[in-house]
Amino acid sequence: MQNIFARFAKDESGATAIEYGLIAGLISVVIVGTLVTIGQDLGSVFTKISTELKKGVAK
Repeated sequence: MQNIFARFAKDESGATAIEYGLIAGLISVVIVGTLVTIGQDLGSVFTKISTELKKGVAK
């Protein structure tokens, strides 16, 4: 019985899976943050283009 507990205490495969999960979660947060920022900037660019095109059509 003590042998089973000793092996369980030395087993680090679960810790490795948790570490990979945390890394994947962090990467996901960075990607979402980047896309939100780019999306807002891109939206303003298209708004400006639309405004300029409307000015050109009105002339």
